[in-house]
Amino acid sequence: MKDVGVQAIIGPQQSTQASFVIDLGEKALVPIVSFSATSPYLSPLERPYFIRTAIDDSTQVQAIAAIIQAFEWKEVVLIYEKTQYGKGVIPYFIDSFQDIDVRVPYRSTIPLDANDDQLLKELHKLTTMQTRVFIVHMSSSVGSRFFINANNAGMMNQGYAWIVTDGLSNLLAPMDSSVIDSMQGVLGVRPYIPKSKQLEEFKVRWKRKSYLSNKNSETVSDLPSLYGIWAYDTVWALAMAVERVGTLDPQFLSSNPTNNLTDLSRIGYSPIGPRLLQTILSTRFNGLSGDFQLVKGQLKSYAFQIFNVIGEGERVIGYWTPTVGISKKLDPANKLRSNSSNMMSNLKAVVWPGDSTTKPKGWAILTNGQERLKVLVPHKYHFYQFVNVEQDPITAKTINITGFCPELFRSVANRLPFGLPYEFRAYLPPDGKDFKSYDVVIDQVYFKKFDAAVGDITILANRSTYVDFTMPYSESGVQMVVAIEDNLDKELWMFVKPLSLGLWLMTIVGFIYIGVVVWILECPTNTELGVSRGERLQTSLWYSFLTLVFAQRKYLKLYLLAILI
Repeated sequence: MKDVGVQAIIGPQQSTQASFVIDLGEKALVPIVSFSATSPYLSPLERPYFIRTAIDDSTQVQAIAAIIQAFEWKEVVLIYEKTQYGKGVIPYFIDSFQDIDVRVPYRSTIPLDANDDQLLKELHKLTTMQTRVFIVHMSSSVGSRFFINANNAGMMNQGYAWIVTDGLSNLLAPMDSSVIDSMQGVLGVRPYIPKSKQLEEFKVRWKRKSYLSNKNSETVSDLPSLYGIWAYDTVWALAMAVERVGTLDPQFLSSNPTNNLTDLSRIGYSPIGPRLLQTILSTRFNGLSGDFQLVKGQLKSYAFQIFNVIGEGERVIGYWTPTVGISKKLDPANKLRSNSSNMMSNLKAVVWPGDSTTKPKGWAILTNGQERLKVLVPHKYHFYQFVNVEQDPITAKTINITGFCPELFRSVANRLPFGLPYEFRAYLPPDGKDFKSYDVVIDQVYFKKFDAAVGDITILANRSTYVDFTMPYSESGVQMVVAIEDNLDKELWMFVKPLSLGLWLMTIVGFIYIGVVVWILECPTNTELGVSRGERLQTSLWYSFLTLVFAQRKYLKLYLLAILI
């Protein structure tokens, strides 16, 4: 800035170095453009002359949280280097895991200058914990040594799950083969670089130039790392911005002239710095990394690639986007779709550490002297469907505990997201007889002779003051049985109950109506109905009632005629 009068600076590469240079850039109004300072501590919103032509580390947090959610893990351990780069993303991880109900029981901090003995000591500490899912956020220098020691500590075997952030994912290619061998089965995320003709042509030029520059080398790099691609696009973006601004005045202006060239506070300022800054921020083009667009002072993120370290390289198993979530294939048409679920079926098959294809449970039952949970089971002589305690007829020493309640406890314990060492212990009352009350079982738990009790124990108010009960999984269903006496008067009229009162009244009215009609029609001519009018009316009503009981063949035609009328 003093000797040459630079109008913009690309770099530095590390976040810890960038903080000091950004302060100088703000004083001198010189844009500081970095393609690798990805720590969230460095915010372009708070540092207006800082431009990040890379993706912020916090943007990958949601992708990793989606992976944790897809595999249904409930606990993870964060392992990060003790630098500004390492610590900057941790609060974002904690907040994201809280949203999906995932616990972080421990956070491991690794110093940059940690030797192998220190790394092994910390790794052995991790083996004493039940959690078997680890997220590693480190740079390649310390991360490579960490995984070699993790392999030596036996933590790259079956049952473990490892996920690395883009700090290691972006630099896997140039790593030594011994490091790759130590990372078999590891999952990783990295920003997605779309395929393009421009990228393929650059790859050919890069490979040709690498071969000419390293003829004696056995291996030739096919493509620079992701940081190298971002650096290439950064130079293009700055060059395009300079052309748009025009001729740059190398002379700095200073309101406090001084001859002290070491006085950084009086370095002066660039007269075209603000205009150059706005031009860089508005620059947009199709670069090697895809659509180069700066949003709020940093490169816009589109998608993340999820890969699995297998053999000498890695295999892509899926993608993650903010709108779609996890998917096996990245479909540009789905970028506008929202509300997709994060499920394990949305990823391709994974090869886990130890060449296992079985998804790790995320926890392990420790066998290094940890005390087991003592669970009391009442030894009773009735209702064996709920709890049954009996000796094994073959060994005569082993006690078999079966029944609905113990099986329910086993099922719940197996579904827990952590290991629960326990053992059932049968319990008989002191007198050796059957239980008169389960209050003695409550006392055993209250006085801490047992850690828990399993059985058909009724939840009562007085018992709840001494122990905690689970939610009831079966209702008692109390009912009352009362004896009744026979009532002949009520039984006599039992036949009228199937029909309602209105229906009975309608039937009676129908009888009278039919009888009256028959009487009117038959009264003048039919002498069989009777002599007097009363007898004829009585016979007509009786006839209408009998038609419901049995058919009257003699008067069938007359009945039909009455109905038609």
